[in-house]
Amino acid sequence: MKNITLLAFLLSLTIHVFGQGTTFTNPIISGGYPDPSITYDGEYYYIVNSSFEYFPGLPIHRSKDLVNWECIGHGLHRKEQCNGKVNLLDVQSDGGIHAPTVRYHDGLFYIITTNVYSPAEGEPAQLVNFIITAENAEGPWSEPHVIEGAPGIDPDIFFDDNGRVWYVGQGAARNPSFSGEGEIWTQELDLENWKLKGERHYLWTGACGGVWAEGPHMYKHDGRYYLMIAEGGTGFEHAVMIAVSDNVIGPFTSNPRNPVLTTRNLSYDNWVNSTGHADMIQLADGRWYMVALGIRNEEARASNMARETHLLPMQWEREPYDWKETKYEWPVAAPETGRILRNTPLPFADKPQYRNDAFIDHFENERLDLEWNFRRIPKQRTYSLSDHQGYLRLYTRSEIIQDRVSCSWIGFRQKESDFEYSAKMNFKAKKENVEAGISLLYKDNKYINFTLEKGNNSYNLKLNLAQKEKEVRTLKSKKLETYKGEIIFKVISKNHTYQYFYSLDQGKSYELFTTTSANLILGDGYTGANLGLYTSSNGQKSSDYADFDWVNYKGFERK
Repeated sequence: MKNITLLAFLLSLTIHVFGQGTTFTNPIISGGYPDPSITYDGEYYYIVNSSFEYFPGLPIHRSKDLVNWECIGHGLHRKEQCNGKVNLLDVQSDGGIHAPTVRYHDGLFYIITTNVYSPAEGEPAQLVNFIITAENAEGPWSEPHVIEGAPGIDPDIFFDDNGRVWYVGQGAARNPSFSGEGEIWTQELDLENWKLKGERHYLWTGACGGVWAEGPHMYKHDGRYYLMIAEGGTGFEHAVMIAVSDNVIGPFTSNPRNPVLTTRNLSYDNWVNSTGHADMIQLADGRWYMVALGIRNEEARASNMARETHLLPMQWEREPYDWKETKYEWPVAAPETGRILRNTPLPFADKPQYRNDAFIDHFENERLDLEWNFRRIPKQRTYSLSDHQGYLRLYTRSEIIQDRVSCSWIGFRQKESDFEYSAKMNFKAKKENVEAGISLLYKDNKYINFTLEKGNNSYNLKLNLAQKEKEVRTLKSKKLETYKGEIIFKVISKNHTYQYFYSLDQGKSYELFTTTSANLILGDGYTGANLGLYTSSNGQKSSDYADFDWVNYKGFERK
């Protein structure tokens, strides 16, 4: 089976390479990888993304050509990093790790970001801004260095060429004229003591009134300081704005041609919407590129992958006006089109894009593949790769999927709207109402569970749906008279529907269980959907478990 799998994998790569020609396909990092930040260490480019309530947090991808990206680790990869002021133990949905900035400076990698934690529903969020460092991007990464007295979210760290280091932050405007008005500020940063020092300087409220001005990045170019921000919220009005100053502490002059990137001027039905929250990088040959988030328009102007990482070329252009004494240079994103395209010329013509939309795991390694993640920090003895060699053993816990709870769930990011996902499970429960199977999850209150549940001397196959503001409901249930302890689950997304299959004869034949619409758990927020594994005893104590032999996922590009 593994030789067949390898052959299919290699064939898929070959097809994608020959189909690409001289272009690459966006997004460059598919799945729920929003708020990209990029840096370069002289050999590799690195992108770090938001991870919100997921653990491990702050996924790190590496590339030499800007179009083929490999996940190499996470900035938050130890439980000890996330159980103090940086709290991922019982963090709320859409809380957690927001909009990081990654920078490489003098042989050290820095990630600066925010953890957003609400003690209870309705209470104000606690915003903890912190920095982690590493000599190697793969890790290990340091314990969080919390920056006290730093309000707001989405911080940036800027290393000036005179040796000074600046924290660039965001917060509510000091004198707001409307709800949601934000303001960008900066203050010098003492990296020996991890403290802000000196005076705080307020820089800019944004180009269009400053509604939700956030995600700042500071750059030095043409002898001047450029401040780029996200504005307009992370939906259809999202945009990238930029301003310039002769001094890092301002005053800043807004680019009269703002926004430099947006889809607010395009149809809601454009192939990608909500583009924004960008970062820029200069290549070794002097060219510049920009990374930005965007949402593919594949289901009702949305996507189960939600916000993903896209790449576009950019260049600097000096103002041509003769009447201007000072002629600034401004970045021009996608100079030929002004927008992110699905297919774009390769940054390096001799380095084609190898799109691999497959994930196969036979659980034969000592550690989990880097694609796997948990919702919040997993509790002790949630899983094991050694208790049954060659299997992922997922221990049954009493907790179910719900806000602020860490249950026996593990998943990986869905990367295409159309896909085939299957998993082979061995499961024999001692108690009734214990269930195990696969899970298609968008949020704690928005998921589909396709599981097998122990009944009274029987096993029942069921499909449960959770949707916001509604009770979890069973869409279909069926007693499996011939179940012997082994089952293969399969879900196929095609033609805007999900088909749910199962096999009791090791995949020799499959029976269609039921069919649903594909938009039942459509992404409408910060994070994308995950495909995963799940078991629960639904409130009772249990010593049960489910053993998973393999998972097999293949995404299919929707034309």
